[in-house]
Amino acid sequence: MAIRRLFVANRGEIAVRIIRAAQARGIATVLGVSAADRETLGAEMADRTVVLGPAAAAKSYLDERLIVHAAKATGCDALHPGYGFLSEKPALAALCEEEGIAFVGPRPDTIARLGDKMSARALAQAAGVPCVPGTDHIASLAEARAAAERLGYPVVMKASAGGGGRGMFRADTPADLAAGFDRASREAEGAFGDPRLYMERFVTAARHVEVQILGDGQGGVVHFGARDCSVQRRYQKLIEEAPAAAMPAPLRAAMQEAAVRLCAHAHYRAAGTVEFLYDVARGAFYFIEVNSRIQVEHPVSEAITGADLIGLQLAVAGGEGLGLAQEDVRFDGHAIEVRINAEDPRADFAPAPGRITRWEPPAGPGLRLDTHARAGYLVPPFYDSMIGKLIAHGPTRASAIDRLVAAIDAFVIEGVRTTLPLARFILTHPDFRADRITTRWLEETGLPAFAAAA
Repeated sequence: MAIRRLFVANRGEIAVRIIRAAQARGIATVLGVSAADRETLGAEMADRTVVLGPAAAAKSYLDERLIVHAAKATGCDALHPGYGFLSEKPALAALCEEEGIAFVGPRPDTIARLGDKMSARALAQAAGVPCVPGTDHIASLAEARAAAERLGYPVVMKASAGGGGRGMFRADTPADLAAGFDRASREAEGAFGDPRLYMERFVTAARHVEVQILGDGQGGVVHFGARDCSVQRRYQKLIEEAPAAAMPAPLRAAMQEAAVRLCAHAHYRAAGTVEFLYDVARGAFYFIEVNSRIQVEHPVSEAITGADLIGLQLAVAGGEGLGLAQEDVRFDGHAIEVRINAEDPRADFAPAPGRITRWEPPAGPGLRLDTHARAGYLVPPFYDSMIGKLIAHGPTRASAIDRLVAAIDAFVIEGVRTTLPLARFILTHPDFRADRITTRWLEETGLPAFAAAA
């Protein structure tokens, strides 16, 4: 049945984005907020807002029973988790199923299988998708040392139950491995409630490329192209673009086909992203993981395809199916997104919460701003520091860069420090212009150059 009333279980710009997509489809919206988010733009836009609990995320946005109870109490027949928070927690999807609420995302068992990195790796191998040479779960430092000797340094340890750089570290020597193993295990336990780690060979000259997909849960899957997300700091993305232009077109097509094959094999439902490492030196790609949710960087895929990915999510969740075949997805031009975080990049990215006293965003052809911020908005200290995403679309990569730089120059934000100065520096750097970066470029070259230019 088509969705009539949607509960939005998130905050910030993604809550605004979901509400707009729902309203465009004639769906009523209920937004669940913490006490700190009662007067946000999303709260104004939603048909109804309910306070879940205090500012602390553990007592509001991270309490699945509280959220599902609020959705049921307000007569919602569907729930969208956004990204982050509980979006990849099988418990939330399972509770929705128990209460007869459509979860806008994969089934609980799919989330569980893909959320465990080792299980996801096994699925990828079963679907014939290449994986980075690596191991199963490693239970001790002794096992880690033996595996590293077998794989060859450098290696990277990863948390089996999570991502985002938590519980993850690189070891170039046995001493690095000894220094980081226990710390990574504790970090994985704290972040995901699961201390298990596994190891992969570290690809030294790599780009982070991912494929946006949408599945109907019956084996039908389409992709919306590949994104390059190689501009990263401590495994956190700062700039994303589509298509992944630095990758040879035949290899990119093979990656996209591999992503579709994997998700069809898993009977994946809803929007998701299959992440890969592109080994520049070897001209090969390797599966990393599947993110079973909509992602921060989805606007660049929307820009080059004209698709409304959140609207398509809602259609699938409402039983309408995909509504399109792969040949219906057309690609046009190039799009780049910069994340706007309330952080000071010249002070080791220290959070910079506070009140925005002036907010004058740019406007013009080929520009898009996804945000919940405005003049007078108080950026709270309790959550992720992202306050918006600025996206530029143009016929070529060079035109998209130029359009984005001009937009940053025209953007006036006062009252809080942001990462926009760093974004502009990266976009105008010769290495970025020439598209010759790797996942290590920002920390090894970009940030030192930015600091020197101060």
